[in-house]
Amino acid sequence: MNFDYTLAFAKELDLADPLADIRKDFLFPQQNGKPFIYLCGNSLGLQPKAAREVLEQQMANWENLAVEGWFEGEDPWMFYHKELKTLMAPIVGASPSEVCPMNTLTVNLHLLMVSFYKPQAGKFKIIMEAGAFPSDQYAIESQVRFHGYDPTEAIIEVSPRAGEYTLRTEDIVAQIAEHGAEIALVLFGGVNYFTGQWFDMEGITKAGHAVGAMVGFDLAHAAGNVPLQLHDWDIDFACWCSYKYQNSGPGGISGIFVHDKHFANKSLNRFAGWWGYQEEQRFKMEKGFVPEAGADGWQVSCTQVMPMALYHASLKIFQKAGFMDALRSKSETLTSYLIFAVNQVNIELGFEQFKVITPTEVAGRGAQVSIIAKDNGKEIFQQMVANNVLGDWREPNVIRLSPVPLYNSFEDVFKTAELMLKITKEILI
Repeated sequence: MNFDYTLAFAKELDLADPLADIRKDFLFPQQNGKPFIYLCGNSLGLQPKAAREVLEQQMANWENLAVEGWFEGEDPWMFYHKELKTLMAPIVGASPSEVCPMNTLTVNLHLLMVSFYKPQAGKFKIIMEAGAFPSDQYAIESQVRFHGYDPTEAIIEVSPRAGEYTLRTEDIVAQIAEHGAEIALVLFGGVNYFTGQWFDMEGITKAGHAVGAMVGFDLAHAAGNVPLQLHDWDIDFACWCSYKYQNSGPGGISGIFVHDKHFANKSLNRFAGWWGYQEEQRFKMEKGFVPEAGADGWQVSCTQVMPMALYHASLKIFQKAGFMDALRSKSETLTSYLIFAVNQVNIELGFEQFKVITPTEVAGRGAQVSIIAKDNGKEIFQQMVANNVLGDWREPNVIRLSPVPLYNSFEDVFKTAELMLKITKEILI
């Protein structure tokens, strides 16, 4: 598509957007009596208008039913997670039996590594992206130490080439092949939190399986952002948070995926709890853990009703939007327009003040565009926030902007670029 750098053109794109009305399903933060242009959904998604209603409904259930709410009412809590499973599955390309809402992200990463990181003599290493989100780094380090290995020996990090910011798939595959005899687990992010790069998850999975390794993904920045086909890509396991692109609120519930090829594998270790016990026999309260079929058998603790209700409110909006295909189409155009607009800002300035480090080819990115601000970046960012444009800042010099297709518009993108241009001129020229 050929873009024009004008407000009129941005408004034309919004008029042609079949998802434009979904923006009305969200609440935008305010400053000085005006709504923010909110471009920080990669960190925390906006509140759905339905969120308060669903919470109040569950509070009423608690008030009126108390303990009977587990089995009484319109949505008994004991089975509430099952409705979420049917809505989660299309977002990650899985069957409902392969997914389950539970716990929080890093807790689930640990629980899944108990099952899928099975080191043994000579084959104990984990390969991951350099610069992964710190929580992933800490979880992997601690798992490695738990099994008696030194992280400096057991963890292989794949780094970008000199002078580059993102990873090349051929370099990831080459390192997996090179160290294959020693690799027990390949564990990557789906989308890198810093650069916004969407990794070739299918290609990485094939490479990992070719050397006899398990393959898993942290989808914190991918689930609800990019179209995923976890089952068809033959990924062994994955987990994600739901408070970024899936708008479930701060600290919202996590989700897991376990490929159905592992359901009958009794050799997999797992940390068990009553909630993961076989559902039909659970109240017999017997010794000896027998897991519920599917991903539900990885549950440990009690259903988190309030967080699930918030997640459910957002999942219904995804269903209304037609799940990921329509959202992806808009997202590709939104981010392309943002990259175009940033380049136009540089042209207007007469020098390259802003450098996009997120892949420019659409297959390599999701909704996030990461931009290096070469001079006075933090001051420019702070002035943008003061003027009601909210992205986020990552040291030492990166502004992350995420136009989310559920609630951002092309006008948002144009006005953001215009503000960047105005502020930069005031500060640098």
